[in-house]
Amino acid sequence: MKAPNITYIRPCSLTEACHILAEHDDEAVPLAGGQSLLAALNLRLAAPKLLVDIGELQELRDSSFGSGDIRLGALTRHHELLDSDEVRRALPLLPRAAAFIGHAGIRNRGTLGGSLAFADPAAELPACAVALGATISIAGPGGARELAAADFFTGLMETALRPGELIAAVRFPAATQGTRYVIDELSRRHGDFAVAGLVIAAPMDGKRVGEARIVYFGCVDRAQVARQVSTALSGRELTQSTVEAVIDAVGEDLAPDDTPGWRAETKLRLARTLTRRALAQLTGAAA
Repeated sequence: MKAPNITYIRPCSLTEACHILAEHDDEAVPLAGGQSLLAALNLRLAAPKLLVDIGELQELRDSSFGSGDIRLGALTRHHELLDSDEVRRALPLLPRAAAFIGHAGIRNRGTLGGSLAFADPAAELPACAVALGATISIAGPGGARELAAADFFTGLMETALRPGELIAAVRFPAATQGTRYVIDELSRRHGDFAVAGLVIAAPMDGKRVGEARIVYFGCVDRAQVARQVSTALSGRELTQSTVEAVIDAVGEDLAPDDTPGWRAETKLRLARTLTRRALAQLTGAAA
């Protein structure tokens, strides 16, 4: 299939882009890397009247690396997360996540902001943003605002973005010594959408876990902290009894739906298996 006829416009500034999107509301969509949007257009899963190309706006590219706060522009490409030495040092979870994303062609075009705004529940980067306690910097016709990543994802492929608003950047707290990170997923093939995946960010002192944040993807409707699973792990030594308590809590947080080819109970079983595997990795994960 091919995309329907669409009017195309390339604004010259972020302000202009926000005003165009606000003026046309539901009839306009922004285009950044296009790795999710263009597929949806070709499959006629989306049919906007206006395509607003924001892919060349310098205001969305600027990044900075402070000692405790990392700002990544919304147009940061997936391959930049994977290849950047600065990102690897300051945010080691993100290169690991980027390695799971699609294939080279997708990583060369796909963007951080686009992944968060599209809010696919099987995507890795929304889960990472929530697990890391990121803050979303948002630009809009009414001015700039910031929102915690944990509050940004509101439902199945739904976000807190208002008409005319765009993600401008994402701010992450820099990785701290002693905090360990794990990301893992299960899919039919490498590069396919995850059937089940999870991210763990856990401060550790030896085998004792601090306040852990565990976020699932693929088997949930949106990126959010798995409260019961995180509580079962936090403040405890990583022993076999702790592992079993965490596994038991998975069903309290997750209630996946049946989807073509996958039954809900199978997804839940995979999530439990993945959680056990991730906890085994946690003991040896690099900070």
